[in-house]
Amino acid sequence: METVDHCPNCGSTQLIPFLVCKDYLVSNQDFAIQQCQQCNFRLTNPRPDPNSIGNYYKSDQYVSHNDKSSGIINTAYRVVRKYTLRSKLQLINQLNGKPGHIIDVGCGTGAFLESCQEGGWQITGMEPDSDARKIAIDKLHIPIQPNLSTLKGADPADVITLWHVLEHIPNLAETLDQLHQLVKPKGTLLIAVPNSASYDASYFKQYWAAYDVPRHLHHFTPGTIAPLFKKHGFTLTATKPMVFDAFYIAMLSTRYQTGKTDYLKSVRVGMASNAEAKRTGNYSSLIYLFKKA
Repeated sequence: METVDHCPNCGSTQLIPFLVCKDYLVSNQDFAIQQCQQCNFRLTNPRPDPNSIGNYYKSDQYVSHNDKSSGIINTAYRVVRKYTLRSKLQLINQLNGKPGHIIDVGCGTGAFLESCQEGGWQITGMEPDSDARKIAIDKLHIPIQPNLSTLKGADPADVITLWHVLEHIPNLAETLDQLHQLVKPKGTLLIAVPNSASYDASYFKQYWAAYDVPRHLHHFTPGTIAPLFKKHGFTLTATKPMVFDAFYIAMLSTRYQTGKTDYLKSVRVGMASNAEAKRTGNYSSLIYLFKKA
């Protein structure tokens, strides 16, 4: 385990307890989430060090690293994913005006890049997990890089995407500087992350599945993510909701809460969360659109 002694966002050392959550996926260990007193940024602390974090991803139920995981929830995830992949491709086409060069960071098994490839985009992928990377290479027939450092010198991208990836990255400052170098001037950075200021997060509290400790090292909100990216040369231009996430996360959360998935309750909470978010903007997950300044 390693302990972070300062806020990754503002640098303050005033980190106070926020919540204690259990790792329901792998270890059943408890992990503390702290909050910065200065800027309200939230982080898992202490956390597994780089040599041990990989052990917490070793589960057949970790669906982004596995195309064959079973069960109703994972099957529903893949059904919805077919729709969301089309929506994501449509979004990047609208942003760029035409197919260009895209880098997908944390590309998993390559589902999104496959859609981009079929849509005429020049694709580049990065995935640290060796098993997921092998699936992506077999699917896409291109090299997939194991980390951002190996992308140094690559053609600058029109669009860089991180779909539910940033919350897993320990070294935020270094990563954002690397992304700034990899994207073209006035290029677009799309960041999708859970929103710990959402209605469903406040409803489920320590059982909220999108805390996903210790795999999720940071827990973003609209109020903390924009200043972080501004310091590294990115301007927030828009946010877009991921409305299906409220239902998927609620299904997992009810299972964590009682040991059994309550589908009716999941639908109710998902609908309530999206209804509340129409007023506040705090959807369960958000896509942030940043432009390179």
